[in-house]
Amino acid sequence: MSVLAACFGLFWGAFLAATILPGASELLLIGLIAEGIADPWLLVLVAGTGNTLGSVVNWLCGRFLLRFQDRRWFPVRPKQLEASTRFFHRYGIWTLLFAWSPLGGDALTVIAGVLRVPLLPFTILVAVGKFARYVVVAGATLAWPGL
Repeated sequence: MSVLAACFGLFWGAFLAATILPGASELLLIGLIAEGIADPWLLVLVAGTGNTLGSVVNWLCGRFLLRFQDRRWFPVRPKQLEASTRFFHRYGIWTLLFAWSPLGGDALTVIAGVLRVPLLPFTILVAVGKFARYVVVAGATLAWPGL
């Protein structure tokens, strides 16, 4: 597999994992690092960028498409929206550092759009959390014996 193909697949896997499809982009990252396909820092950059941009799509859904929240394709269920709204109101914009979380992370990014959090601080906070997660995953992969 070429580096370009690996990065392309990782980008879209991470992007989609942050939006409508359940996915484990971390597993893809681990596999690519373990195979030595590309420099781990490049892979972290690609995965973090794709996952962050996927969260921007969620922000846009919250900002402009909330009226479609009852549709199957909408990325967050009503119960998740309600719980995330309470959480967001309680702890504020800093909750976006946890947008990487598999439980409620996507909902937080949609809520940020609903609550009209400005895009620049949203993107910065989400990116910090998501890149940190990928750095930890990459570091653990490199440190794991036998890989």
